[in-house]
Amino acid sequence: MSLNKSFSSDGALFTIQIKGKFDFNLVQAFRSAYSEIGEKTPRVIVDLRETDYMDSSALGMLLNMKKSLGDSVSSIQIANCRPQIKKILQISRFDKKFDID
Repeated sequence: MSLNKSFSSDGALFTIQIKGKFDFNLVQAFRSAYSEIGEKTPRVIVDLRETDYMDSSALGMLLNMKKSLGDSVSSIQIANCRPQIKKILQISRFDKKFDID
């Protein structure tokens, strides 16, 4: 399991990529990653392309990020979900809080 983060060249997009398990072991790294987002980063993408497992602590981390960033970002998108991850997000009604694709 690992977490990578990157800004787009213009600084308008911040991407967090999670590989492997998205669980309690990533709490500190995930919080640290989005703490770098400033007022000039309007969009955030959490890329779950290589995420094969997600538990309730991951859901909590996503909610904490949304609460922490508040209105400083225009959108938070959860992208490239595998079917089983997308199902977890839909059952948890995260599609009402985040843009999910």
